[in-house]
Parts: sequence; structure tokens; C-alpha cells
Amino acid sequence: PSSSLTFATSVRANPGSHTIRLYEREELQGLMLELTDDCPSVPDCIHLTEIHSLNVLDGSWLLYELPNFRGRQYLLTPGEYRRFLDWGAVNAKVGSLRRVVDLR
Repeated sequence: PSSSLTFATSVRANPGSHTIRLYEREELQGLMLELTDDCPSVPDCIHLTEIHSLNVLDGSWLLYELPNFRGRQYLLTPGEYRRFLDWGAVNAKVGSLRRVVDLR
């Protein structure tokens, strides 16, 4: 059976319609990296294995605890997440991120 989220990989959003800032420390501190596209492996995309806070500037995102869009998922809507507990995770390990694309 196919996942209900597989459509996200086949539909491209307009450039700039999804923006997320990832921080290495809590409270939006430390090294900051900005993404505007899907990231199947956070360690490969941004060379971090833990993200302690983030800020969704535009669009919604799915954060996965494992690479290749596997494991627990967390839906992130625009706003600040000052620590991993704010998005419901039990730790700061992030494996992959995917943009949520509206098919309308």
C-alpha cells in the first residue's frame, strides 16, 4: 500500500514557497541553516544530526526522525519551535525533512 504522502515528491512547489530555518541549539541559537527544498538525509544536507530549534517561515513541513522520510513524523506549520519538545519530539535527532505540498 502506498503512503498518502507520496504525492509530495512528485509535485514541485513554486521556488521560495517553503522556507525553514534549522538551529543547532535551543532558543533559535547557534549555527543556522535555511532550507527551501526537501532533505532526504539531514546529516548529508546540512551536516548536523541534531536540530534543537527551528523556525518555519513559509509553508508547512514534515520532519522525520530517520533519513529517507521514515520513522516518526512531525507536522510543522509556520512559527517558532524553540526546543524539540515544541514539535512533540522526544529528542533532537532529525533524519529528514519534506515540504508539504498542496494539490489544489
